[in-house]
Amino acid sequence: MVYTTFHHPVTQANVVTTEYSDWATDCPEYKVTAVQVAPSNGPSDWQARYEAMSARSRRVAGAPAE
Repeated sequence: MVYTTFHHPVTQANVVTTEYSDWATDCPEYKVTAVQVAPSNGPSDWQARYEAMSARSRRVAGAPAE
C-alpha cells in the first residue's frame, strides 16, 4: 500500500497517475495506479515547469520584476 497527499504539487502524486480518470469526478484513477517506490532527488521536470507557471500566474501586471 502506498499513500501520499494529493493537495500539494511537490508530492509528485500527479507524476505517477495515468491519463485515465473517473467518469463522474474527472479525478485520476489513484486506486489502480501501479507504482515503483524509489528515492528521489526532486524536483522533477514536471514540478519545475509547474513552479515556473505558478510564479508567472501570480505576478501582478505592470509590477516590477523581482
